[in-house]
Amino acid sequence: MSTDTCGPGSGPGDPCLGGIEAISAAVLAMSRHLEVREVLQRIVTSARTLVGAEYAALGVPDDHGGFAQFVVDGVTEAQWRAIGPLPRQHGILAAMLREPDPTRLDDVRQDPRFGGWPGAHPDMHAFLGVPIQDGEEILGALFLANPDGRERFSAHDEELLRILAAHAALALVNARLYERSRELTLVGERARIAHELHDAVSQKLFSLRLTAQAASALVLRDPARARAELAEISRLAAEAADELRGVVVELRPAALDEDGLLPTLASQVEVLDRAHAAGVTFAHDRVPALPAAQEEAVLRVAQEALHNALRHAGASSVAVELRAASGTSGAGRGARLRVADDGKGFDPDRTRRAGRHLGLVSMRDRAAGVGGSLRIESSPGKGTVVELEVPGG
Repeated sequence: MSTDTCGPGSGPGDPCLGGIEAISAAVLAMSRHLEVREVLQRIVTSARTLVGAEYAALGVPDDHGGFAQFVVDGVTEAQWRAIGPLPRQHGILAAMLREPDPTRLDDVRQDPRFGGWPGAHPDMHAFLGVPIQDGEEILGALFLANPDGRERFSAHDEELLRILAAHAALALVNARLYERSRELTLVGERARIAHELHDAVSQKLFSLRLTAQAASALVLRDPARARAELAEISRLAAEAADELRGVVVELRPAALDEDGLLPTLASQVEVLDRAHAAGVTFAHDRVPALPAAQEEAVLRVAQEALHNALRHAGASSVAVELRAASGTSGAGRGARLRVADDGKGFDPDRTRRAGRHLGLVSMRDRAAGVGGSLRIESSPGKGTVVELEVPGG
């Protein structure tokens, strides 16, 4: 096996410098993702590119002798389906999940721990495996096979992969913490919704029950009054349903200070999408950090626009976007919010003259209060678009 390594005195054009640049690019690529699955895929793709391998895989163990997640690169979808179920923790794979040191083999098939592979599995010979560790805990392991144009992996390949694995551990831990934060936020929202539903709807339901009892008593004795009571039941039921939708739409997440604008807005959209028949989607860029007042203004305008779309407009789909922007004042990069629905729309001028505001005054006040600009486009039957741009700090 080759023992070449990078030592001091590397100069321009040295492959070690190229490796450092490649690691830097890989680390930056990993940091752009927050979802665990995306981070895992980026890690395995970066590893394969970094050392020039034909195949790469990353396995995250479960507690039952298998893999909770197993992602690959270099294998087509058809090949992956033909291979069959995820591998179990055995042979070389199991060793990589127990041992803290890398494993580098000229031919994995000659190793006594090798246990074979399914018939549809691609043929592999040279092997390099590196564990991904967070302290003493092995989070997973990287497996690479068949270096491009070479018979074996080098010590330099191993060194590069060890460095990448250290950064991969940080990225994976961060991604797990992010997903856990989202889960906790969602649980908190559900608990708060349950409390508000009780306060907002219980009185209506109590009145509904009393009115139903009265109607039942009057059916034979006074049919006319019974019909009136039934009409009241219908009205109360409609109000209760309206309150129910309103509480769900008018969420007020308390996690803005802790989680920031992007996760908070994403969490709210997720809750609304689950709670309503209408599809609510969220798309975003890597928006720069904003001052607290700007973040709150963006969140409140988004909430108001979502409230209108889901409660008043009867929309079947609502698209929320948050993008980076130059900033209306020119003082740093800001953010642009866009909420578009396919609901019944309205005439903004006529609505204003009729004294029905639909939260428009509140949205304009919030925009003006942080030096931003608000634009609302709508017409009957054409849906509504609300756009807010706020400057950066």
